[in-house]
Amino acid sequence: MLNIKIITPEKTMFEGTAVQITLPGSNGSFQVLNSHAALVSNLVKGTIHVKTSTDNFKFDIQDGIVEILNNQVVVLV
Repeated sequence: MLNIKIITPEKTMFEGTAVQITLPGSNGSFQVLNSHAALVSNLVKGTIHVKTSTDNFKFDIQDGIVEILNNQVVVLV
């Protein structure tokens, strides 16, 4: 499972565990699953999709940055 935080300057939009997250990268959308390689990437305007074991969430963003390390995903938007 991934531990995900999606944070804006005003609030935390999502915090919890998920099976996968799809992010809008500058070279196209990319998906992060359990045991993903360490990565820092910029994000562009688009939609973040978070799939938990019981639900799906969508977050529209303008831009941001993501850090992936040891099944921890932190998204700053």
